[in-house]
Amino acid sequence: MTSREIVKNIFTRKNTDGLAFWTGHPNHATVPIMAKEWGIEPDYEAIYTYLGDDCRWISADWGYRHPEGLPMFDTSWGTSGRPTLSAGGTFADTEDVAEVDRYPWPDPKYLDFTDVYAAIDRHQDKAVFTGLWSCFYHIVADFFGMENYFIKMYENPAVVEAVTERVVDFYVAANDKFFAGLGDRADIMFFGNDFGTQRDLMISPELFRKFVLPSVKRLVAVGKKYGKIVMIHSCGSIYRVIPDLIDAGVDVIHPIQAQATGMDAHSLAQYKNDLAFLGGIDAQSFFVNATPAEIEAEVRRVRDILGPNIVISPSHEEILPNVPPANVLAMARAAHTR
Repeated sequence: MTSREIVKNIFTRKNTDGLAFWTGHPNHATVPIMAKEWGIEPDYEAIYTYLGDDCRWISADWGYRHPEGLPMFDTSWGTSGRPTLSAGGTFADTEDVAEVDRYPWPDPKYLDFTDVYAAIDRHQDKAVFTGLWSCFYHIVADFFGMENYFIKMYENPAVVEAVTERVVDFYVAANDKFFAGLGDRADIMFFGNDFGTQRDLMISPELFRKFVLPSVKRLVAVGKKYGKIVMIHSCGSIYRVIPDLIDAGVDVIHPIQAQATGMDAHSLAQYKNDLAFLGGIDAQSFFVNATPAEIEAEVRRVRDILGPNIVISPSHEEILPNVPPANVLAMARAAHTR
């Protein structure tokens, strides 16, 4: 079977004996370190080929081409600086829902996916993760400033809902356009928002269900409309809403941040009948400090617990320069070895 077929079986929880691996997307500073160690060209595709990577992540976001070069979302529009945890963005002081309509929202007519489709066509034997990244949670947080965003959920929920709706309206329309043209070139819709901290969700499960989950459901529905497997990314501890994500139709969770509360392999094993998994090899400290032999043993341990429907990968896709290349190679080899 091809890598694409193996991963599809894993993600649809039909795997019997297939093994699969995803490198993730190493930090740009990590690429030359790996390349020098292995004597290969310093580019991503050379690394993926060397490691026998079964997957490719090809985001559709770069299909947005505004004629004036404007980004999808300028969350500092009308302000003097970039929003932060404390400093507000465009809607920091907005109290009237009508003001939300005055923002220059992105238009799906500026989407051209020709180059994205061509990139996907080059990897038809691989499991391609695609779609717009659709990080609405972070964009809405930037529009308000994160602290202000959470406060407004209590003080002016109508404005929060209005901004969220406009952001997600675009992503729903954009993804619909993308998947309508994608056809059967790829099987997996991949989008992400970081809902968790090391210890818990950023907001309560109740607020998550009110302000976030409806948007997740809208995006999942687009993938399901086109018969795609839906994979969602969230770093951090999200164990308290995993049942909600399952009910929303999510098929796969990534990256399984192993050191976050409730996200270890044993805790997640209860969902094996409802979810497939991507990730699970701790990248916070273990991946940095372990020996290659320890990495191989951890791959086997995690696969024994969460398998057979798991694609082995780091618990964060952006492998940093402090990770020894030997450990990355050990993970890849163990992922493909019984």
